[in-house]
Amino acid sequence: MAKKVAVINMKGGVGKSTLRINLAWHFAVMEPWDKKVLVVDLDPQFNASQYMLGVQRYESQIYRANRPTIWDIFEQATRAPGLRASGRKLTDAVFSVVRYRDGSGIDLIPSQLELSYTLKNPSQKEHLLANFISEMETNYDLIITDCAPTESILTTAAYLASDSILIPVKPEFLSTIGLPLIQQSLGDFSKLYRKSLAVTGVCFNHSSEYAPEATTSKREVRQVCDNFGWHVFDQEIPYSRSFPKGAREGRPFFNTSYRRGTKAAEVADFCDSLGARINL
Repeated sequence: MAKKVAVINMKGGVGKSTLRINLAWHFAVMEPWDKKVLVVDLDPQFNASQYMLGVQRYESQIYRANRPTIWDIFEQATRAPGLRASGRKLTDAVFSVVRYRDGSGIDLIPSQLELSYTLKNPSQKEHLLANFISEMETNYDLIITDCAPTESILTTAAYLASDSILIPVKPEFLSTIGLPLIQQSLGDFSKLYRKSLAVTGVCFNHSSEYAPEATTSKREVRQVCDNFGWHVFDQEIPYSRSFPKGAREGRPFFNTSYRRGTKAAEVADFCDSLGARINL
């Protein structure tokens, strides 16, 4: 069965989408992993989808092609007839990003802005993503879900479709603000749905060398995590201008031009640590 990890923080701007995409690339491409990875974009802002494919490819092969997305999974009761009329199925929402000869590769369930409409009428939809993924999870080694930074039906859907969560934190002022919200969210979810999710850990993302603020923020985060019993990864994701460059080009961090080898090694070290922790 696939390892199913949701990347979440109730605070925005911590680099969730960037981290998630580079995790997918690392585990699909880098040895010894060579895994089959499914990426699920559960954010109406669909940043991860555009990062994964590049803006032009997303526009031509998803948006203009009117391809099914995560929105269709949640709104299948109303949108399925239209899909059938166009000769498409709900499973066409799974888009093949890249395939390799050894069987490894990355698939994507892309998002779109209209997913926000689902929040207007959320009743009885939270199980639909988990049901959809359960039918195909044996095809993958790893399923990574990118979550919006707000509590909603989409958060519940991500929890139901996952076994654990990864919490990226940007070490800066107010870096701990989203952590108690996640703790409360997980507790409420466990009581309501009788399912507990493991916290795989908290990772420092976009870490910089600005020692005074970064040091203080990291100490505060570790204190909160100690209180919650959460693991904090020793390995960190460094700040690099190559991350936004990769987003524009639709390429992984380690394949961007002029990226520094030392930073690529730090990213790889974190990915490998995560893979070992989830027994991938």
